Amino acid sequence: MQSQGMWSTLWRKYADYKYNKFERFAVWEMIEPYRRPKTFTALITIYVAAFYTGVIGAAVTEQLYKEKFWEEHPGKTVPLMKPLFYRGPWRVYRGEAIASDASSSQ
Repeated sequence: MQSQGMWSTLWRKYADYKYNKFERFAVWEMIEPYRRPKTFTALITIYVAAFYTGVIGAAVTEQLYKEKFWEEHPGKTVPLMKPLFYRGPWRVYRGEAIASDASSSQ
């Protein structure tokens, strides 16, 4: 008889566990539509950091380009720097346009 009491106790505990688990999830599923939406603060922070990293990287690259040009041609005006990651056509509104790849390789 001892083992039968133990099994019924285990089954009762298992049933209570399952019921409480269901009850917990049922309550959270009812509350879910009324929860505050997740914030985009972390994502926005990453985007802002990436943007300013790019800005600083571009400024450093341009400064190195100018210093290299001034070492080779002291006292001359530095021409516009050709875009590094853009291979398509581009216009310059103020200043001189840089020669295309086809004409510069000849």
